Parts: sequence; structure tokens; C-alpha cells
Amino acid sequence: MSRLRRVARDLQRVRESAFSAAGLRAWEFDILSLLRRSPEQAMTPSQLATWTTATSGTITYRIERLEERGYLARTDNPADQRSRIVTLLPAGRDRVESAMRTLVAQESTLLEGLSWAQVASLIDALRTIGATTRRGARPGSGPETAS
Repeated sequence: MSRLRRVARDLQRVRESAFSAAGLRAWEFDILSLLRRSPEQAMTPSQLATWTTATSGTITYRIERLEERGYLARTDNPADQRSRIVTLLPAGRDRVESAMRTLVAQESTLLEGLSWAQVASLIDALRTIGATTRRGARPGSGPETAS
């Protein structure tokens, strides 16, 4: 698992490099890419907070910073007067798409030495590990301890 942690740190640096090349921080990319993938490229602040696991105060601060940069806009929510709608603007879409292109190119370079079968095996293994960690598996509770 130490090797997996090292690879995860290295991959995080690759991601941050791609975001930086597009003039974004990781949290900015996360919000802009969520909006980019959402229907009508719009979400409520509560939805953004849920998906990014940020507190309401943190998400408000982040939305304000991205709005100041011209990447998104807030408008009244016609379905709920207590809420707002956060919409991705063209400048934000261009910025996040630039970061995505750079990230995909960098990730492709990392996988060049692997065959398709190796990539498929890696994906399967990571899905299994991810599912196990999401279930909250504890050390010593795996099949190796069963009698």
C-alpha cells in the first residue's frame, strides 16, 4: 500500500501541474468540471457543496472567487427563492476544458508503457480497492483472516 500512496501523490502532482498550466487550482477545477458535466451546466451551491464535500461557507467563498474571475455566474433560483443557481460561463468552460486536455495528455503519457490488458487489470484492481475502502473495511477483516 505504500507504493499505492506514492503513486497517488505522484498522480496528484500531475493533476496539479495540468490545472496550473490552465491557471487553475485543484478546487477550482473540481467546481468548474462539476458544472461542465451537469445538465445545463448549472447547479445550486448546496449541490456543489455535496459533490465536493465542502462546507457551505467554503463553497460560498469558492463560488465568489470563481465569479470574480468571470468563470461562473449566480442567479436567482426560480424553483426556490431561498437558493441560487450557479452557472458555468464560457470563460470557465474554456478554462476547465483546457485543463482537461492537458490532464488527459499527461495521463496518457503515464499509461504508454502498459498494454490494454494491463490498463484493464489496473482499473479493475483500483475499483475493488475503492469499493472496499468505501465500505469501511478495517485491517484484519479481510478474507485472509477467515478460518
